[in-house]
Amino acid sequence: MAGYQTVAQQNLTCAIRIRERRRQLGLTQAEVVDRVNGHGSRLSSQALSAIENGRRLAVGRLPDLAAALECTVSYLLGLTADPARWEPDDARPPADVRPLRERAEPDANGRPGRAAAPPRRSWILGPDVPDAAPPSP
Repeated sequence: MAGYQTVAQQNLTCAIRIRERRRQLGLTQAEVVDRVNGHGSRLSSQALSAIENGRRLAVGRLPDLAAALECTVSYLLGLTADPARWEPDDARPPADVRPLRERAEPDANGRPGRAAAPPRRSWILGPDVPDAAPPSP
């Protein structure tokens, strides 16, 4: 993963993906609205226009938008280039996956210090995923 995006960048990426996918399928905004509403969700043409222009993004609408646009939420979020793929293109773990104790610098007495945990990233939850229990050495 090249790096973290700000919320504004993530929203813009998603807005661009939604608009591009709609155009790839040759759909009008009205047709996408009809498809979303057919899934039991309520979406107006004005709301879709705001989403596509990066002014508003309701994350709860992404599954219905993905279904209407025949793609995955991962694709809309910009995590994969393949509209049918769920797993991110770069789902590799960080390069340094040693336990924190092994990465920590020793303290003044030579005992293993406590390293600050690097930010974790989950492709489904985003950054700052709560840490699980650290692996035992």
